[in-house]
Amino acid sequence: MIQRIYPSVMAKNQQELNQLLKKLSGVAKFLHLDIADGKFVPSKSLWFQFRLSKKFKYGAHLMIKNPIPWIKKFGNKVDVIIFHPEPVKNIPAVIRLIKSKKKKIGLALKPETKVATIKEHFSEIDYVLILTVHPGFYGARFLKSPLKKIKQVKKLNPKIKVVVDGGMNPQTIKKAKDADLFISGSYVTKSENPKERIKVLKNLIS
Repeated sequence: MIQRIYPSVMAKNQQELNQLLKKLSGVAKFLHLDIADGKFVPSKSLWFQFRLSKKFKYGAHLMIKNPIPWIKKFGNKVDVIIFHPEPVKNIPAVIRLIKSKKKKIGLALKPETKVATIKEHFSEIDYVLILTVHPGFYGARFLKSPLKKIKQVKKLNPKIKVVVDGGMNPQTIKKAKDADLFISGSYVTKSENPKERIKVLKNLIS
């Protein structure tokens, strides 16, 4: 069975990260790491020399101003690297670097960023991550308008997997059900019973 709901992981230090990885053990095989530098977004997350458990595979969502040093240093630890085009001057260079590491590539769009700004790169990437919240925090307010980007991406390139990230819960996931994959932080990762929460969301999109 293909995993469609990915718990997201934000942590300020290794101890917090270890607790989350332990909590999510047996819940999901693939986790979504939220990397934040405190510059591109106001908060910091996983902005340290982190160690990961071998129990999972990982995707990294780079909410950072300059992804190149991070990819060079930590890129081998993850399977998918998703970066933001907004602060990057040379997007093809970042794509080439990720390809050289033999990792899957994604571009992430802030709520106000239009699909047209990245469509020239669609033949080179595997994922488009659509943010339905302003990035950098758990529990930010869900915005419905970015969901129209799901159809826009699919129309331009049906092969690209569309990921929706932000405020995913039983009410909002139904509105986003045309997407391929879903990231949930507050609703899944922060809950007492993440396994049960994933099951609830799965039933709503199947």
